[in-house]
Amino acid sequence: MARSCLLKEEKKMKLKYWIAVSIVAFSLGLQAQAKAETTLNGAGATFPFPIYSKWFDEYHKNHPDIKINYQSIGSGGGIKQFTARTVDFGATDGPMSDKEMFAVDGKFLHIPTVLGGVVPAFNLPGVSNLTFDGNTLAGIFLGKIKSWDDPAIQSLNPEAKLPAKPIVVVHRADGSGTTYCFTDYLSAVNPEWKKTVGTGKSVNWPAGLGGKGNEGVAGLVKQNEGALGYVELIYAQSNHLAFGAVKNRAGKAVLANLESVSAAAASAKMPPDFRVSIVNAPGENSYPISTFTWFLVYEKNAGKTGAVLKDFLGWMLEDGEKMAPGLGYAPLPPNVEEMVKGAVQKIR
Repeated sequence: MARSCLLKEEKKMKLKYWIAVSIVAFSLGLQAQAKAETTLNGAGATFPFPIYSKWFDEYHKNHPDIKINYQSIGSGGGIKQFTARTVDFGATDGPMSDKEMFAVDGKFLHIPTVLGGVVPAFNLPGVSNLTFDGNTLAGIFLGKIKSWDDPAIQSLNPEAKLPAKPIVVVHRADGSGTTYCFTDYLSAVNPEWKKTVGTGKSVNWPAGLGGKGNEGVAGLVKQNEGALGYVELIYAQSNHLAFGAVKNRAGKAVLANLESVSAAAASAKMPPDFRVSIVNAPGENSYPISTFTWFLVYEKNAGKTGAVLKDFLGWMLEDGEKMAPGLGYAPLPPNVEEMVKGAVQKIR
């Protein structure tokens, strides 16, 4: 009986031993996994947030040890955080100015990712199709065209039954690349706008309500009958907002879509630093309020950051670009894609 008790006790001791070994091994495995995982943080433009979210999720599925976090806070906020080096990369829909670039400590790159169109989205019950031109949009956002039945709008839309309803102007309240694109277009086509307001990620708006992010502007347009605001195409579509065609340089009213945005990009002469504007582009099929959007990436990075960014951007060019049309963005033109491939090699 004594021997039986001894055997039982021995079995208990062995069981405890293996349990302890398993716990230690499991703990060490978790620690090793935690050490192996690399996390990158980025911040900036709301314009490309839907496609970036998709890319980061798909890349993580293929690289479980790498996680990319992105804060959709607007281009202005992204540039500030990138400049302060509180993020590993930034994102903007308006290229950084020379002054902004001078404030950055170290060499960095503007990396074009996709293209999109900024559309005049409106909330006017009973009206779903409208045409605008640059001068009319400038007049509305200057606060000079105040009613939907104004002759300037009616002349562009002779068959539309426009109500004598005040226009509720909606614009961005934060620093925004979408604002940069929209004001860049208005400056290109309307001398008064260029002189009094100008181009910028943040401007002094003469009229209107301010919303944060493309999401905020889309929300305000949706909530306010008679509203007109500017948003990236995917935000108008996802919020079921009507948006107007815009007359281009050739005098043709064009809706924003993959083809018309790509047509605007086709005429661009891309400089080596990728800072380019494609608003009011030539060509009868070009949508006039189109833009590239950019990653901001340091050439020299700490630890594994450079290697991860380089690999991710390579994946973006090979696989990510194919996902762009499904989310309402135009992929990079082939010639620009080749230029980007060369620029990515500078990252280390």
